[in-house]
Amino acid sequence: MSVAPASAEPSVDSLIYTIAGCSEHSSRYVADNILVDNPKDQSSRWSGLHEDPHVKQWLLLRLENPGIIYNITFGKYYKSHPCNMKEFKVLIGMEESDMTEVLHASLKDDNVPETFPLRHTKATGVFTPSRFLKIVPLTAHSSSYHISIWHVALSGIMDPAFMKDATARYEQHREAAALRHILKHLRTRGLLAPYKALLTASDVQLEHPLVTRLYESIVSDADWSEAETVIQSSGDAGLFDAYLQNSQPRALWKRLRGPDFDSPQPSRRGGHAMCIDEDAGLLYLFGGFDGHKSLDDFWSYSIATDTWTLIAEHASSGPGPSARSCHRMVFDSRRGCIYVLGKLTDGDGDADDVMGGAHTRESSADSTSFQDSPGDFWCYHTQGPIAGSWELLSDDTSDAGGPLLLFDHQMVMDSAAQILYVCGGRVHEGHSSTAKYSGLYCYEVASEKWTLLQPRAPSGVLHSAMWKRYGHCMVFDPSSRCLIIFSGMGDDDHYLSDMYSYDIDTNTATQLYVNFASSGGPDKNSTQRAVIDSSLQEIYVLCGLTRNRAQPTRTESTTWLYKYDEQPGKWAHILVEAGSGSERSPQPRTRYGHQIVYDSRTKTVYLHGGNAGPVEDEGNEEVETVAERRLDDLWCMMLKRPEPQEAIRRAKFELRCQQFREMCDAAPPVEALKFLQSQVAEVVDHNTPETDTFSNLLSLLLTRQQQSSTPSADMSSMSQTRSDLTDVISQDRRLARVKVFEGLLELYPADAKQPSPNLVDMVDWYEQSAHG
Repeated sequence: MSVAPASAEPSVDSLIYTIAGCSEHSSRYVADNILVDNPKDQSSRWSGLHEDPHVKQWLLLRLENPGIIYNITFGKYYKSHPCNMKEFKVLIGMEESDMTEVLHASLKDDNVPETFPLRHTKATGVFTPSRFLKIVPLTAHSSSYHISIWHVALSGIMDPAFMKDATARYEQHREAAALRHILKHLRTRGLLAPYKALLTASDVQLEHPLVTRLYESIVSDADWSEAETVIQSSGDAGLFDAYLQNSQPRALWKRLRGPDFDSPQPSRRGGHAMCIDEDAGLLYLFGGFDGHKSLDDFWSYSIATDTWTLIAEHASSGPGPSARSCHRMVFDSRRGCIYVLGKLTDGDGDADDVMGGAHTRESSADSTSFQDSPGDFWCYHTQGPIAGSWELLSDDTSDAGGPLLLFDHQMVMDSAAQILYVCGGRVHEGHSSTAKYSGLYCYEVASEKWTLLQPRAPSGVLHSAMWKRYGHCMVFDPSSRCLIIFSGMGDDDHYLSDMYSYDIDTNTATQLYVNFASSGGPDKNSTQRAVIDSSLQEIYVLCGLTRNRAQPTRTESTTWLYKYDEQPGKWAHILVEAGSGSERSPQPRTRYGHQIVYDSRTKTVYLHGGNAGPVEDEGNEEVETVAERRLDDLWCMMLKRPEPQEAIRRAKFELRCQQFREMCDAAPPVEALKFLQSQVAEVVDHNTPETDTFSNLLSLLLTRQQQSSTPSADMSSMSQTRSDLTDVISQDRRLARVKVFEGLLELYPADAKQPSPNLVDMVDWYEQSAHG
């Protein structure tokens, strides 16, 4: 049964709903109150009757017509409130009695509306139509208070023509899924006649043809040689690629020291800026702070020759940008230009970067140089007739509608569209002691025009929380034309661990995480650095050294991977590749104020410099004369994932183990032992638990031999006939083969194999929920 192609997707709009039902409410705080967004009205909310979080409470919303619900937005009271809902769940469905959980999240206790994306498609990409949405509040921000919800807005698609097509495709998907579950059940139980009849009568494909061959070779025929051939063919066909890509990666670090000790290289520094020209294989580095003064030297690094070249010892004498730190630099691959924006200068105090609770300059707010140092904007040309020269695009970007002088912001380049994006950062405000943040700006290269963007939530509410931060991360995905913004520091120097996706074409910002640290991601940190590989839909995050004003705190230098192929995405900790023997694999020391760039062609991260924090007198080490230790090292990191041959080896190990188990029952012991020592031994990974499995196989052979050589004391107790005993053995053996087959299915993508859930388990779940 094929699923028809989807029609063009219409725009996302607000969805109208009514209250279909709710659990008991408190006093006058009825469910209809959430239809109106009135943040100043203390009574404009729904409040549950029960304070006990163990009592199930809920609100059921009913759409005017079936729709695809993309987002849910929660409005809030104009200030924090002890009754504000904290943890909650959202379920959707076409019927009240059959609903699926699509969100489990938490709200902040503030006055900023929050929007959450809802899972609205199946793994196959089929849209999930809904008529009902249930909100299940779990906790309030303060215990012993009634849980309150102030306002709810939904956005999605309700276009009649689109919904007619989407609903038909959804029903086709459900029908095909039901048949595939039945087919799996019949084959697993050995009911091959009805299995083949159903397979012939329908046009449903249970699995990839190679997977069907694998089942037949293992379970039906015990043709182990054919099974290994199928495994090899599966690897050659790329069926293991998704498994390998999603396997736990390991970071392989290498220190790049140059061809010889005397080769020129940038001095120790932090708070500098870097960018990469992937076509030419060059890294560029400009400025920074060495612990005594800001720098304006300009360097390039050749990846091919592992050498640094000093382009200008003092770019400001060129003319070019003045000495600075905490600026940002991006490369335009289309025009071959480098853009530089933002700065702290020597008049602003000491700085490398933000670090745990305060900017490391001693008193940036007290510096009088803020008023005398406008936000200049520079471009360096690497190509064309003026290659090798700097161009001052603007001596004050604020006069041209751009940002005020800023630092610790983020900047990315959309080379295809020739647009540069600048987000957040601290704004210089003279003698003001109040932290002010820059906004989200774009700069059009062709027209030299700055625009202040006003990102909105799907509900239409202004999303200022996205850019009110500094020392954060921002990357650009050219495929989806989205900016992904996360972490940094916000008001009152609080660490942030939220994440937003900004759709450039629709000017829509969606909050992916309120706190990704509680969802398997890295801890809150203001010294994170991030790069993106849009082809893999992965973001690599390097977490650095943090401290607060009261007490320096060192953290392990950790690396994280964020996979965003599905919202809200998934975090994974990247382990460091172990060295050979007892030798530890090299890796860079913990730091902040460093910079990283990414070469998407070679899948390599480059890290340079930074600040290792306060020098500590460790007794035997010579204490440096400066208060903090700047670094001048250059490292590269590649992620090591299992190769296709590793997946094939693992599969062969499982197949040969099962073949050996069956030989223990049927083949001469000498032949089985020889097979174990040659065929099984050659595919064992002795650095994994496979070693224990291999050892247990020898014990199995000895046990089987002892059992076969022990005569029965009472032959009359054996009431089974020989044929009965054969049937029992055959059934046990078939189930063992099925187990091996299903274990190997882990290597295959979901769309190439039978459904994972078992039909009987689904029946148990349905009966429990129906009586529930």
